[in-house]
Amino acid sequence: MLAIMPLPDWAVELRPEWVTLVLIYWAMTAPSKVGVTAAWFTGLLLDVSYGTLMGQHAIGMVLVIYVIHMQHQRLHMASLLQQAIVIFALLFVKQLLILWVDGMLGRAPGSWLYFMPTITSTILWPWIFLILKELQRKYTANKLYQY
Repeated sequence: MLAIMPLPDWAVELRPEWVTLVLIYWAMTAPSKVGVTAAWFTGLLLDVSYGTLMGQHAIGMVLVIYVIHMQHQRLHMASLLQQAIVIFALLFVKQLLILWVDGMLGRAPGSWLYFMPTITSTILWPWIFLILKELQRKYTANKLYQY
């Protein structure tokens, strides 16, 4: 919902990559449940909702989640700052991939603001991680006491 919510003109370039960040969190904490297949279909849904070339966001999501899967144990033990640095690099590569495809289609952006979602996502990562971790803890605790 946050990924497609209308924003004022000045804030459009600042929109974090909410969906990618949530997928990264779940790929780190539950790698057996959230994998490359989930990333592919989520990316296709983003392509449909953004009206971009089919598979453009999907391949970027697959790349990010694949790397997260390969390093999920290390990332899970890393500090939030270290995680944010890795996430910045992954999101930057994802944005470069999307920029490359847009450039081939003749739709390349004209300013450096294209990379602002990567920066805002990196800044928000510690809070997103902590919020999702708390929600996961509450949900797990509620399930345990339900029976």
